[in-house]
Amino acid sequence: MTTATENRTALKRIAEQADEAIDVAEAALLFASMDQPTSDLSFYRDHVRAIADAVSDYVAQKKWGDNLAPDEMVEALNSAMVEQFRYAGDDETYDDLDNANLMRVIDRRRGLPVALGILYLAAARAQSWAAAGLNFPGHFLIRIESRDGRRIIVDPFHKGRVMGAPELRELLKVVSGSSVELEASHYRPVGNRDVLIRLQNNVKTRRLDKGQIQDAVDAVENILLLAPNSLSLWREAGVLHMRAGHLKRAIESFDKFVAMAQDSPDRTKIAKVVQELRERIN
Repeated sequence: MTTATENRTALKRIAEQADEAIDVAEAALLFASMDQPTSDLSFYRDHVRAIADAVSDYVAQKKWGDNLAPDEMVEALNSAMVEQFRYAGDDETYDDLDNANLMRVIDRRRGLPVALGILYLAAARAQSWAAAGLNFPGHFLIRIESRDGRRIIVDPFHKGRVMGAPELRELLKVVSGSSVELEASHYRPVGNRDVLIRLQNNVKTRRLDKGQIQDAVDAVENILLLAPNSLSLWREAGVLHMRAGHLKRAIESFDKFVAMAQDSPDRTKIAKVVQELRERIN
């Protein structure tokens, strides 16, 4: 069993890797361990491997060989995720923080689209299949691609259902409004950091909704491990530290913003805030 400090050190090492080298499931488990420092990570790592093994066993049983079609890949993934391990989206308590903590998702077999999607991605990539999250607004989807370039889009929240253009249009109008139309950008794959940031943004938002300011600060700082050059995150960290009464930490975060925001119209305003905070401390 590792300590919270050791897990955070491991997260920092992951954050320094090239995006394509990041193990999204391992990183998500380490983020989850920040909330459950006494949990045994090996149990959850073993479960992620068990899902991947179940997919591999299904393919072997079907005698499909190595050059699978996208629908066969999805069938194998769903056989493990949905049929064997009984994963599904949590419609009843969607805003529960547990839905964004991969450990608790594994415990409950319920979660947010992005948390379930991370398990799908890990299982697919364990087979050396091309799989990626998509830049779809409001609802995380994944794309599976065969060796010959055929692609299929899957909704991990709704038991791995396949999403064609009509289903995507319908979902988009539900999450973004009836006037929004499907665009090419919604099919764009996103990197591993983006997937993890999306997961942690869900954590931050839910903590803010509950008034858990310090916990929200922790979530922002976790995101900053992955996106240390994000101006908006440094500004947000400064604001949240102010709300939590951590004036020195707020100054540090705002100083980062000012140093990086050479062309930002808010640079002068934030610099004045820093000056006021220093005067309050002195």
